[in-house]
Amino acid sequence: MDFLLTAKRDAAAAKRFFRRVFRSSCNPIPRVINVDKNPAYPAAIRALKREGTLLRRVRLRQRKYLNNIIEQDHRVVKKRTWLAKGYGSFQSAWRTLEGIETVNMIRKGRVRWVAKDDVRAQARFVANLFGIAA
Repeated sequence: MDFLLTAKRDAAAAKRFFRRVFRSSCNPIPRVINVDKNPAYPAAIRALKREGTLLRRVRLRQRKYLNNIIEQDHRVVKKRTWLAKGYGSFQSAWRTLEGIETVNMIRKGRVRWVAKDDVRAQARFVANLFGIAA
């Protein structure tokens, strides 16, 4: 799963998001794509099918609450956004959200050679990543 922060939630943004997700080698082309009721998704999926990025057999399922597990995963991001009372600029929002998502991925064990429950290894990884003395 990935995220894409855009100023607008339109078909072009949805298309960029799907292209980015499907370009990654760790994300195979799905059989079904579950999304919320945003009208931008069907247009983006149709365009991706026309250009051959997605297979014709890929189905789009739009259900209001079907992606709740994914939304729950972003509770931390939503909480931080609310606590910050929004962001002054798009760039500051981008940097902050990217950092939050990165730390969540490390915490969940989605980084090679860093175990999910090994807090010390996670701290060392972040320290090495940013050149901080631990």
